[in-house]
Parts: sequence; C-alpha cells; structure tokens
Amino acid sequence: MTKFSISARTLLLGLGAGTLALGLAPALPAIIAPAPLAAQSASELDAVVAALRGISTMRADFTQTDRAGNVAAGVMTLKRPGKIRFDYGKNADFLVISNGKSLFVVDYEVAQVERWPIGNSPLGALFDPQRDVKRFGKLIPTGNKDVISVEVRDPKKPEFGMINLIFVRKAAAPGGWQLAQWVALDAQNHRTRVQLSNQTYGIPVADSTFTFKDPRRTARRPG
Repeated sequence: MTKFSISARTLLLGLGAGTLALGLAPALPAIIAPAPLAAQSASELDAVVAALRGISTMRADFTQTDRAGNVAAGVMTLKRPGKIRFDYGKNADFLVISNGKSLFVVDYEVAQVERWPIGNSPLGALFDPQRDVKRFGKLIPTGNKDVISVEVRDPKKPEFGMINLIFVRKAAAPGGWQLAQWVALDAQNHRTRVQLSNQTYGIPVADSTFTFKDPRRTARRPG
C-alpha cells in the first residue's frame, strides 16, 4: 500500500466493532475536554438541530488528524438526508462515502470495500436523519457564547461510538451556527479529529457524487 493509504487506514480503520471514526485538527482543546454541563440548555440544543437541519448541501475542505499525529486532507461533500463523501484527492487510493443507506470505506490500492449501516458510525449524528441530536446530545461547556459543543452518543448502543460536534456562531451559516470541527471516538477509544474550512452551503450536488466504482470489479481508479 502507499504511504497515504497506510495513513488513511490508520485514521479510518482503527474501527471498533462496526464503527467508523472520522474525525479534528488540534484546535479549541478546552472545548473537548471538560465534563458535560449538569443543566443543559434546550435553546442551544435547538440551535444545533436547526443548524444541521438547515443544511441541504454543503462542501468544505477538511483536515483530519489521529491521536498519533497522522494527517490527511481533502474535500467533504454532504447532501441531506444521509449522503456524504470524503475525497482525499485524485492521487489518493482511499475514499469514504455514504449513499444514504450505507457508509463505505473504499481502498483502491488493495481492491477492498468495507460497508456499515450509516447509523453505526459516530458520524451518523451529522448526516443520518434517524440520529436525533437533541435526543442523544448533551452540551459541553465552552466558556464562549459564540461556540456550542455537543457530545452525541446513544447510551444503549455504546458500540456506535461518540462524536463531539463544535459549532461557531456565523450569521451566513444555516441557523446562524457553522459546523467548524468534530472529534469522533469509537468503542475502542480510537480518536480522530477533523477541522473544516471554506464551508459553502446550498450548492448543486448531483447524486452521482455519492457513487463509486467498485475496485473489486475493476482494477482501474475512477478519474
């Protein structure tokens, strides 16, 4: 495998049983660490729900870092409900994609495809319409009125892992709050961090964006 593929596999496939950890460049560390608030603010959770539901389509650059400091970057494209693509560039042999039902990790270097139901990923809180952020989320103190941090996990399904979503106040973003970064943690404590930049919303995104050529059927990487 190429050096990139090894790095990507370390970041993405340090999976617990059926979970995918995609996730934050080391920024705003104080937001991630504190214990949850004792009294949660319904209004802030409502703001997060409105921000997520207000995203019809979104494209952003991402930088992804694991706990060992391995870094990968690319472009994330999201289309609700349920579709997401993490593209690591045309020279990469790795792709992460959801078609609305399943989340796929595609490795063109070794002609391998791994598949999970979208609800089994910590990222389900971001793009799976069945994962209710208000029901499963709790606020994390930030000490900053312009930053909201929400930890999302299903206590009845710990094998699905946890995701901590970070929003910053921005008038131009859906609901007035922009998803800036997140940290995902699987059931085996494999942690991945992702930071977003250059977010754009409401852009035309074809459904074909969320399809891929199966490397098990062809040895050629799609152009």
